[in-house]
Amino acid sequence: NTVVTQHPRPWYLILLSAFNEPFVGVLVFLVAVSTATADYDGAMMMSLMIVLSVTIHFWQEYRSQKASHALAALIANTTAVTRDGQTQERPMDDVVPGDVVQLATGDMIPADAYLVATHDLFINQSSFTGEAMPVEKRAEVYEQDADISVFDYPNLVFMGTDVISGSGTAVILKTGDATYFGDMASQISGKTDPTSFERGMRAISRLLIGMMLVLVPVVFVINGVTKQDWSQAFYFAIAVAVGLTPEMLPMIVNSNLAKGALAMSKRKVIVKRLHAIQNLGAIDTLFTDKTGTITEDRVVVMRYVDATGKTDPAVLRLAYMNANYQTGWHNLMDTAVVDYVKEHHDEIVDLPAGLEKIDEIPFDFERRRLTVVVANHDHQWMITKGAFEEMLAVCDQVQLHGEILPLTDERKRQLERTNAMMSGQGMRMIVVAYRTDVHEQRIYTTDDEQHMVMAGFLGFLDPAKPDAKEAVSLLHAHGVRVKVLTGDNAIITQ
Repeated sequence: NTVVTQHPRPWYLILLSAFNEPFVGVLVFLVAVSTATADYDGAMMMSLMIVLSVTIHFWQEYRSQKASHALAALIANTTAVTRDGQTQERPMDDVVPGDVVQLATGDMIPADAYLVATHDLFINQSSFTGEAMPVEKRAEVYEQDADISVFDYPNLVFMGTDVISGSGTAVILKTGDATYFGDMASQISGKTDPTSFERGMRAISRLLIGMMLVLVPVVFVINGVTKQDWSQAFYFAIAVAVGLTPEMLPMIVNSNLAKGALAMSKRKVIVKRLHAIQNLGAIDTLFTDKTGTITEDRVVVMRYVDATGKTDPAVLRLAYMNANYQTGWHNLMDTAVVDYVKEHHDEIVDLPAGLEKIDEIPFDFERRRLTVVVANHDHQWMITKGAFEEMLAVCDQVQLHGEILPLTDERKRQLERTNAMMSGQGMRMIVVAYRTDVHEQRIYTTDDEQHMVMAGFLGFLDPAKPDAKEAVSLLHAHGVRVKVLTGDNAIITQ
């Protein structure tokens, strides 16, 4: 169960590739000619240039390959496999189709698999979809639909993804290169095209060879005709060919590239192809993914607003109480709310004395809501957060400018405009609502989620990494344009 993105090359193939350079080929030809014509000094000098150039190229690429494979060997991932009724931790490489694997929070999915049992299982599929939010997976049967992406099927999990929370049992369907991840890796790790530097070197080599093919015969004929010494004319023509060839160029080029590779190794970069250094230096446009590359692949609170889109700390307080008191699965948004409040609003962290949790109505994907019931002395109230449409269905009032007003059609349209405006800026939106006229009881059900007051919205974004701005600025300073590949709109990408 391995994805072979690139087989390690034997040392002799790396050595042969070092000879596969246009100038080296020209020098080898001239060495042969010089030897045949008894010009041993010239042959030895050109041979020395060849040996130095090839040695530098070979040693740098061989050492880089050993370092990269040594790093890969340090990573050993295991998975819980059930065979013959016994569950054992086994290396992921040992997994085969038909194996039953047990999934838990933090696990990497070992291969493409079909879920047969789940319990609140949430998977991070950002490696395929680019979405930071985890998706729920369920062990249910679904009819195949050509309009649905395979990654949207709730009963399938894939190599290259990981478990955010919950647990599950899955049967392995495909392993290694047969997985979607393996297929994607094989498509991008095939035979590499020559770099612009290699193309340039080949063009110069062809030019020099062309000049030699034209000048050497001309010089040979003219010298032979005028001096009637064809042997001397031949030697003179060979000397012209040698003079046209920059013998030290391959060694100088490889020495400078090796120096660049050494400098990059000090910055913890392994250069696997020596000529890639020049290609990297010649970049004028860089295309980069957004989620997880220049962003942190998580969510943070960006806005907390009332129905009109104005900042309202009361909305953040209600959201914090809901996230703090709920005991179910803490998704990324709950974590973001708690972290944001603790970092920026100490006054909200200190909840009123005597406040206690009475009950909780857990989140599910049919209601798409989560409710907690809290009490302060003899007073109880419900705090609910959830998706816009589902929250709108249980609210009949809205809080505006400190007043509680009926949720009329016009005010619903105002809420829809606010939701659309913030969603259009790339934010993920949830609604926060509350109810204060609940009957005092110890157990609450989904039937109690009604007649609620909509307090406002929370908007979340996937923030940029701390060093992303500096990296982009440095690229611009060096004349490199950065293009971000994302499904988000231009506003949030900027």
